[in-house]
Amino acid sequence: MSIHSNEARCTSCHIGYGWKDKSFDFTDASKVDCLVCHEHTGTYKKFPAGAGNPVKEPILFPGDGITYLPPEWNKVAQSVGRPTRENCGVCHFYGGGGDMIKHGDLDSSMTKPNKALDVHMGVDGKNFDCTRCHTTSAHQVAGRIYSTPAATERRTLVQDDLTPRITCESCHTATPHKPGVKANDHTDKVACQTCHIPEFARALPTKMRWDWSTAGQKKDGKPYKEKGPLGTTVYDTQKGNFTWDKNVKPQYFWYSGRIDAVSLKDPVDPTQPVALNWPVGRPEDPNARIAPFKVHTGKQPYDTVNKTMLVPHLFGPPDSAAYWAKYDWQIALESGMKKAGLPFSGQFDFVETSYVFPTTHMVAPKEKSVSCNECHTKENSRMANIKGVYLPGRDGNKVIEVLGWVAVLGSLAGVLLHAFGRAVSRRRKEG
Repeated sequence: MSIHSNEARCTSCHIGYGWKDKSFDFTDASKVDCLVCHEHTGTYKKFPAGAGNPVKEPILFPGDGITYLPPEWNKVAQSVGRPTRENCGVCHFYGGGGDMIKHGDLDSSMTKPNKALDVHMGVDGKNFDCTRCHTTSAHQVAGRIYSTPAATERRTLVQDDLTPRITCESCHTATPHKPGVKANDHTDKVACQTCHIPEFARALPTKMRWDWSTAGQKKDGKPYKEKGPLGTTVYDTQKGNFTWDKNVKPQYFWYSGRIDAVSLKDPVDPTQPVALNWPVGRPEDPNARIAPFKVHTGKQPYDTVNKTMLVPHLFGPPDSAAYWAKYDWQIALESGMKKAGLPFSGQFDFVETSYVFPTTHMVAPKEKSVSCNECHTKENSRMANIKGVYLPGRDGNKVIEVLGWVAVLGSLAGVLLHAFGRAVSRRRKEG
């Protein structure tokens, strides 16, 4: 969905004070909430509907039933230090409205994982925190993928000890295996994560599908929620149906380190699933690698006349145009598009969508890495959808294969015939 018209709720996770509407001044440094990333008490909480502000007095938030308390400012301020996993996880583990929703490889299980879940972050292993790889320069955090590639150069710490440690090659180089190991020949086309993250959501289930078209159903005239076999919510009146899964095999795409996306002005084709974002990369790009992703699917509203995605006004008080106030899509979409300053024909429906999330965490121990025959096979290959590269075992040409076998058999016949001739010749000489 979109932040437009929903600022007060959405921005509770962002590092700004008072981002309540589109008038927010992004150039005002005094509105940057440094404590989100740097306080270590674990008690500093944003109010979920406070536009990025903590509360000044105890307030109950009906959405989660929690009473939020004013921060103990002295303790919070005196605890400031380098960001911890808990600091990063406040947003990145719980993005999208709760634990395990967005990223399949980032959830609360990564706060204190064991090395079986992640060899780098495991508390019984290397015990790296997030800043070990996500290095910064003037608060610009390595790893951004929408405005610029995550890494513009494939440099290692061996070449430059100031290079950001954001790619696997930064530490492990382009030949991470022992000399002569075939896996070293893969690194020019295959990302390390492709082999070393066999599944994501290995500890907790992750949300794989979100269908907004079924939202609004009530029981006895009241909103309700239902939980499924994994203990997660599978239906919510406010948000529709959800599908969750564990131990999910990633999907694979060519990826150069940047992701592109559909804007609210871009026309979409509703006759097929709309990719709301996608990895940028081509086989011929020297910076592109085959990389793993979580692909999240869903159904979202679009304008059936203008053929554009729509912004619903979701959050607001009972007397507002918000969907969660009146459960009326027509009113909510008109309000959301007006706040976004974009046209709306008044006609809408729901369209299938997809959204990708790069999978770079939950690196498994090497003995759990993807085996060769999971990719190099004709049946159920992990690389089934990867184009632009010849993959032994998966790909083949019957004519070439027949000619190859003819050549092999011909060579074998030639060797046998030569050996037979030598044997006959030797017997004649001995006779």
